Amino acid sequence: MLSENEINRVLVVTAHPDDAEFAAAGTVARLTDRGAEVVYCVVTDGDAGGFDRALDGGGMAELRRAEQTAAAKVVGVHDLRFLGYRDGSVEPGLGLRRDIARVVRQVRPDLVITHTPERNYTFIAPSHPDHRAVGGAALDAVYPDARNPYAFPELLADEGLEAWAVPEVWLNGDESPNHHVDVTGTFDRKLAALRAHVSQTSHIEGFEDFIRERFAFLAKNGGLGEGRYAEAFRRVPTV
Repeated sequence: MLSENEINRVLVVTAHPDDAEFAAAGTVARLTDRGAEVVYCVVTDGDAGGFDRALDGGGMAELRRAEQTAAAKVVGVHDLRFLGYRDGSVEPGLGLRRDIARVVRQVRPDLVITHTPERNYTFIAPSHPDHRAVGGAALDAVYPDARNPYAFPELLADEGLEAWAVPEVWLNGDESPNHHVDVTGTFDRKLAALRAHVSQTSHIEGFEDFIRERFAFLAKNGGLGEGRYAEAFRRVPTV
C-alpha cells in the first residue's frame, strides 16, 4: 500500500460534476497542499442534474462544467478532462474503458480515486447507476487495460500513449471502507468547493449541517474520534 508521501500524481475519475467534491475534496486538498498533481476526469457534464428547466440546449452542461472548474480550483486542481457522455445513460462498455484508459496513460498516476461499482445498501446516494458504471469501467481501465500494451493498441499506435500500471485505486461510496482520511484541516475548503456547485446545492435547506454530520460520522466510524471529519475509501492494490 502507498503511503501519502509516495502519492505524487492522482487521477480522480467521476461520473458527474460535484462527485469529486462530495467524495474526496478534502483528501484532494491534502494532496495538493503537499505538492501532488491531481487531475479530474469527469465522464458526463451533468446535464440531467439541477432544477432550472430554463437551462436546456446545453445550458446546464455548460453551467456544470464551469461550476466543476471553479470547485476544483478551490482544492488546487487545474487540469480537468470532460469526456462528454450523456448524464444518466452511462454504461461500462469498451468505449468508456478505452476513454478512461487513455486518460490514465496520459496522466500516469500513482493513485486513481473513483466510485465503487458495488451497490451500497446502507447509504443509497453513492449507488447512482452512472457512479457504478464509471467505477466499474475505471477499475477495468486500470486493470487490465491501461497497463496492457495489447489493449486498445490504437492508443499507442495513433497517440503514442505507452502502457501504465497504476499501483492503487481508492473507491468512494463503498459500504465497507477500509481507509479513512482525516480531512478536518481541509474541511472548510471541501465545503467551499461544494458551494461552488450552486445549481446542485444552493436550494438544499440545511446542506452544510448535513455535510458536517455525514463526514463527522465517517470520522467516528474510522476511529478518529469526536470533532474530526473524514472521507472514507476502500483501498484496492493492483500490483
